[in-house]
Amino acid sequence: MNETREAPRPNVVLILADDMGWSDLGCYGSEIKTPNLDSLAKNGLRFTQFYNTARCWPSRAGLLTGYYAQQVRRDTVPGVKSGVQGTRPEWAPLLSTRLKALGYRSYHSGKWHIDGKPLQNGFEHSYSLDDHDRYFAPRQHTLDDKPLAPIGPKDGYYATTYIAEHAIRCLKEHDAQHKSQPFFTYLAFTAPHFPVQAPPDDIARYKDAYLKGWDALREVRYKKQAALGIAASKLSEIEREVGPPYPFPDAIKKLGPNEVNRPVAWETLSTEQKHFQATKMAIHAAMVDRMDREIGRVLAQVKAMGAEENTIVLFLSDNGASAEMMVRGDGHDLSLPMGADGTFLSIGPGWSSLCNTPLRRHKTWVHEGGISTPLIVSWPKGIKEKNTLRTTPAHLVDVVPTILEQAGGSTTLGHAAPGKSLTPLFTADSGLTHDSLWWAHEGNRALRVGDWKIVAAGKESPWELYNLKESRAETENLAAKHPERVKELAALWQVQWDAYAKQALENKLP
Repeated sequence: MNETREAPRPNVVLILADDMGWSDLGCYGSEIKTPNLDSLAKNGLRFTQFYNTARCWPSRAGLLTGYYAQQVRRDTVPGVKSGVQGTRPEWAPLLSTRLKALGYRSYHSGKWHIDGKPLQNGFEHSYSLDDHDRYFAPRQHTLDDKPLAPIGPKDGYYATTYIAEHAIRCLKEHDAQHKSQPFFTYLAFTAPHFPVQAPPDDIARYKDAYLKGWDALREVRYKKQAALGIAASKLSEIEREVGPPYPFPDAIKKLGPNEVNRPVAWETLSTEQKHFQATKMAIHAAMVDRMDREIGRVLAQVKAMGAEENTIVLFLSDNGASAEMMVRGDGHDLSLPMGADGTFLSIGPGWSSLCNTPLRRHKTWVHEGGISTPLIVSWPKGIKEKNTLRTTPAHLVDVVPTILEQAGGSTTLGHAAPGKSLTPLFTADSGLTHDSLWWAHEGNRALRVGDWKIVAAGKESPWELYNLKESRAETENLAAKHPERVKELAALWQVQWDAYAKQALENKLP
């Protein structure tokens, strides 16, 4: 009598970067050295129209629940405590909780920024870095939900490395004690979120690499994207008048005379300003570079466990690169080397425009530059195509149903769950169609239906209309030419907003 054995369920490694732009990886057009992520892409899929929510905590809610953040109270809706302080309703458990019921063991390393605590939400182990103002000397961090002592600036700690170290320790323990169970590793880096801080040797790898400036280097990245087959139809113009989304004029003064808070033409800067600005971007590049190397170490551990073939690896970013500029934490000491502990620099709108090449706007906006993310998916056992592009539009709310389907669970999360499994795209660039993709954040609004997208920057701004097949970089506003289409899509946006706001008030599913 032949026995039928259930095929082993895949392990999952979900990697999330913080404030990394759409073009910041080598395989998406960057000059930054990212060989480990480039190798993942070479052996798997790269998505060219994948979306997040334009902000850190809403993206994390969507990524781990499969719902838009407004549905689960993790972005602002009227009539209920919501936004960054919002508490998810009981019908919106995290992916880790759902996987626990399926026999998985789950591990978290890095940024949390979700309501509740990791071990209360299905994780077996967690290192949570809750201090987002320091890379070298965190004051708020926890291990398995218990507070850790502050780290001193001379203790040899660097956040990106430590986050990876914890993930590796969890994987080693899993291999030694729980090898028969599949694992889910959620690796949430704080890099390259401001303040830009990195070890001096890492920064030195990019010394003088950015002295050509954001204008010229956007052209270079765009040409590389064209060679890779992922370029938009046109490179957007830098919007010189668009600065940080929140004005902090006092912060600009604290940052010294070489700082600017607008993406001015590079040639208008003084020599001193150019060197200052180029060094900021060198630090950002060093942070992405270091993240890639630490990812390589985590993936090497997966390989050492013999788990590489049947592990799904997904990499993406929580929003586009950020134009924010502020001074928090320990302030900014002008006497210290740039990128050191005790400094608080941000890349600003000029370099953010480079990082989001060729797209418009930045984090918090729901134009393409704010909501577009790389997505790399690798699974040697389950994805046979290599170095292949996927152009089908999709959203991070699709990650939960994708993983649940492969884990043997139900992909039906509850009423009005917008996510759909990406599984059809593992074999072809078709088979997944969203009726619409929807965004709202701090008055910024957008809706995509097919190739058509309406978008507005702020509550009082009029709707813009783009055909993204013809104008992915949102360079040709067609609202005046197609007012009826704008009206139709705006009505659909409102219907969805009303439904999501209502759903946020419900503690239990009907």
